[in-house]
Amino acid sequence: MSTAPRFVGIDVAKAHLDVAERPETTPLRLPNDEAGITALVERLTAAPPTLIVLEATGGLEGPVVAALTAAGLAVAVVNPRQIRDFAKAVGHLAKTDALDAQVLAHFAEAIRPTPRPLPEAERQALAALLTRRRQIVAMLVAEQQRLGTAALALRPRIEAHIAWLRQERDDLDRALRHQVRQSLAWRADDDLLQSVPGVGPVLATTLIADLPELGRLDRKQIAALVGVAPFTCESGILRGRRIIWGGRAQVRAALWMGTLVAVQHNPVIRAFYARLLAAGKAKKVALTACMHKLLTILNALLRQRTAWHPGPLAFSA
Repeated sequence: MSTAPRFVGIDVAKAHLDVAERPETTPLRLPNDEAGITALVERLTAAPPTLIVLEATGGLEGPVVAALTAAGLAVAVVNPRQIRDFAKAVGHLAKTDALDAQVLAHFAEAIRPTPRPLPEAERQALAALLTRRRQIVAMLVAEQQRLGTAALALRPRIEAHIAWLRQERDDLDRALRHQVRQSLAWRADDDLLQSVPGVGPVLATTLIADLPELGRLDRKQIAALVGVAPFTCESGILRGRRIIWGGRAQVRAALWMGTLVAVQHNPVIRAFYARLLAAGKAKKVALTACMHKLLTILNALLRQRTAWHPGPLAFSA
């Protein structure tokens, strides 16, 4: 006799975990600490659900997901915007932690996202270094902007902070490169990626850490995952508009910078960019299309384990 499917939604807050199930059961709240996570794992492993869904909460969900995955449970971590859109679609307008858990369970039952295991510890460490580097760069830009309007008495302090931030950025770059080059698998991917004109250490490291699916999906899937696949946006009198949205913003930001280099130094991307401009495309539209093409090329190189060559593979990607 088959067991009926069960779906669990877990809303992760700093202090507690709210748990809801479909078909509906009594809501559960546990402390978000070691004891609470252990109790949650014991409860769910006693009768494993079909799927557990949590929102990505900037890392707060990490310990819970790690514990659930280690216990062999099917876990999917989803984009919060997907959950908000789903809640609106099914008429859940009120918002509390307990209600959020119910929406997550409903989402798990209705959508059934593909479970993904938690990335290995090394990839998590690499992603953490990348996140810190992005924070340092943001602070550096902010301090450089302040320097121009700061009072004379404050300028030496800001300049000292800028010098420290630059040193920290450089130290993080060295740490990132060291970690990538230590791994045989990552080193091979890094060499393939950096063989493409326009792809430097930062973009290659970002792709390795934040886009492990690269080379494992087809061109449409990888474009949608990153958020560079154009979607039609037509309504009322608006016609012909296509936009990109969603996906992994940190990957897209690094890919954009790589594209700016590629349109100058990569013969395939440069020719593609010139052709789009000649056809009357706006520069931003043309650059976005080039970003899409560069990602497609990189995906093909990793899938076929082939270094860059401006031949049929690159032109057909």
